[in-house]
Amino acid sequence: MKIVTWNCRGALRNKIEIIDSLNADILVIQECENPKYSTAKYREWVGDNYLWVGENKNRGIGVFSKNEFSIQKLEWDGKFTLHGFRRKSKLTSWTTSDLKLFLPFSINKKYNLLAVWTKGQKGECFDYIGQFWKYLQIHYHELSNDNTIILGDFNSNQKWDREKRADAWWNHASVVEELKKMGFKSLYHFQNNELQGNETMGTYFHHKKYNQSHHIDYIFATSNLLSQYKFEMGLYKDWIEISDHIPLIVNLKLKL
Repeated sequence: MKIVTWNCRGALRNKIEIIDSLNADILVIQECENPKYSTAKYREWVGDNYLWVGENKNRGIGVFSKNEFSIQKLEWDGKFTLHGFRRKSKLTSWTTSDLKLFLPFSINKKYNLLAVWTKGQKGECFDYIGQFWKYLQIHYHELSNDNTIILGDFNSNQKWDREKRADAWWNHASVVEELKKMGFKSLYHFQNNELQGNETMGTYFHHKKYNQSHHIDYIFATSNLLSQYKFEMGLYKDWIEISDHIPLIVNLKLKL
């Protein structure tokens, strides 16, 4: 089974041909429009076997099954509170619906995946990777199982961490360490034997410039899947005209 995650930078309806060239079974697409409110051609391409969440009809996360794999949204909902504070604050307690943007789903009711597109929350210090850290606190147990994959655009890299900043306890390095304790590894880093923050290949190109690349998209998988995968990345030259991100691709030998 081939799974692809890609931030399409909007207007996926105009990029169908190139994404089809990957022959994916499951597509996890950030910044795509809601098929319900888009063109007839896009709706026909999507079909009935899809999931979508977003804050407006033009920008969200879409999950599309292209080869009859069954995908089902997982109704994860919960709340987490930081205890020990003398004063109540909205920053010390949060719910799943407060966090942007996450879409948990299953494939054939056997493999659980969490689609990610972290966003900055206006007026809140827990932006981008902080949103994922908050999600992890709520759904630690749901994610602490074999056959689990977390993938998408995290808008984060360890090279931007600052140890003396107040966010050091929920920054990129802290999140990766927490995922490691849960049994997850980043497939790019595992396959290429590279350290977080020292990636030789970027996934995002600021202003679409090759010399301004950053590695901010990831696929994390539980350890039991590490003997069953092949990881690939799209090429800058093939994708840069239609997005500032390149796709990440994983082929898994799964028993479905």
